[in-house]
Formats: sequence, C-alpha cells, structure tokens
Amino acid sequence: MTLMTLTINSSPRTITAPPMKRLLDVLREDLHLTGAKEGCGEGECGSCSVLMNGELVNSCLVPILQAEGAHITTIEGLAAEAHLHPIQQCFLERGGAQCGICTPGMILATHHLLDKYPQPTLLQIQEGLAGNLCRCTGYMRIFDAVQQAATST
Repeated sequence: MTLMTLTINSSPRTITAPPMKRLLDVLREDLHLTGAKEGCGEGECGSCSVLMNGELVNSCLVPILQAEGAHITTIEGLAAEAHLHPIQQCFLERGGAQCGICTPGMILATHHLLDKYPQPTLLQIQEGLAGNLCRCTGYMRIFDAVQQAATST
C-alpha cells in the first residue's frame, strides 16, 4: 500500500492504495465517484475517461501511482452545485445521452476538445471524440450537442 496525494474535482485527497490499482477503481470503489464507467477495461471505448492535468485519459489504463500529485476532473466535477455544466445541458437538450455508459466520457472529451478548439469544425469534433464509442445514438445527436455547446460556452 502506498500513500498518495492528488486533487480530485478541485479537492485535495490523500489515498492509500496499492500502487498499481487502476485510477478507475480508486475513483469508483474508494472515492464513490461512479461517473466514470468500466466499458472495455482496455482503453478502447472511452467510458472511463477523466481529465488528468487537463489531458483526456482512460482511467482504466492509469495506475494510481501515476496520478500522484495530479489534478483529476471527473464528470462529477464539471457541474457547479445543483447546476449542470453547459456541456452537460447541451447533451441533455440535444439527446446526446441515451443509455449513459459513454456519456461521462463524451462530455469530458467535449470539454477537452472545446478547450483546444472553442469553435470546432465537424471534422475536429469527430476526431476529438474518436476515442469514445457509443452504441445508442449513431453519433449525430452527440455531434449536435457538441456544436451547441461550442456556441453556448
């Protein structure tokens, strides 16, 4: 067991965990932040995506030791108290969320994309979300939600 300090959703946290325990498991099991989902467990689907030091990562591939000192943002960290983040609101309004498995990762990928490209083209949106798989929406509603978020954030 290793003692580590990191910042999760703007709150400093000290965690004791095996150094190779996945960040995803620490978030879900130890911290009860269940927004990140286990989809494939291999870094292929994006359901477990979080922001680590401002970069989009698959938390199923990150050993907690690698997150020592990092700033982690989960889907729970985007909303401000009782108000949805504008990106979350756009996904809700445009029907970009259906079963919910991919939604947290899609929203965090959108946040990351809009930080880099505030007014992304459709191609930039497609490339920015390429690491996140959805089986429900056919992607068009997701792309619409991202385009709406670009004009409202």
